[in-house]
Amino acid sequence: MISSNTPRIRVVIAKPGLDGHDRGAKVVAQALRDAGMEVIYTGLHQSPESIVEIAIQEDANAIGLSVLSGAHNYLFMRVLELLIQKQAEDIIVFGGGIIPDEDASMLKEKGVKGIFGPGTPLSEVVEFVKTNVKPIVG
Repeated sequence: MISSNTPRIRVVIAKPGLDGHDRGAKVVAQALRDAGMEVIYTGLHQSPESIVEIAIQEDANAIGLSVLSGAHNYLFMRVLELLIQKQAEDIIVFGGGIIPDEDASMLKEKGVKGIFGPGTPLSEVVEFVKTNVKPIVG
């Protein structure tokens, strides 16, 4: 049994927008669970507003976005903007999908901590989260 004082990483995995392909998001969610993290999967067709609200309500310390629709610039930036508005910018944002390198660079400059493209080994995503996300105690 896990003690309430055991540090834990809570990650919200979200599928924003109209994209209906969630296999990758579910695979990443399972890999993070297998690595001992608590994962909340939001399901399909979430708005940036609902994703941020879920992350705050669930006391998450990271949000992973899966975007295959081409709307990645808007969706990632809107999530970052809402986190600032809600004074929750300590929640780390990372994600993946079909994101051109130049867009990935811009998103990282704006505050997205990690971008993972198709074919990224799951171990790389897990290691990124373990390295960049500070566990919550209690």
